[in-house]
Amino acid sequence: MLGRRLVVVAAVLFGITLGLGVYTFGYARGASYLTTDPAACANCHVMEEHFAAWQKSSHRAAATCRDCHMPHGPIGKYATKAANRFLPSLAYTTRHSPYPPHNRETNRSITTDTCRHY
Repeated sequence: MLGRRLVVVAAVLFGITLGLGVYTFGYARGASYLTTDPAACANCHVMEEHFAAWQKSSHRAAATCRDCHMPHGPIGKYATKAANRFLPSLAYTTRHSPYPPHNRETNRSITTDTCRHY
């Protein structure tokens, strides 16, 4: 009897956790972060002004955000996306982050290296 209750409690907790995770992923437009669409950069309101400036610039015809701000190769790209999107959004949501977020030295070196690559 106790074993059955434990299974039911575990199933309910798993369901709640899964439901909250799916809801949060959808609400935060999580799938868009897996793409290279520049509009994904503007999901965060801090980036809206930068995205609007890019849309009006001559860079729009030649490069996307990823071309200048992400390392080449899938491991570096997704590691940078995680560091620049998930971690700051978590810190901001939990009120452990300055506003606006700082541009980290890592990001500056990625942009410099990517620019030199072309």
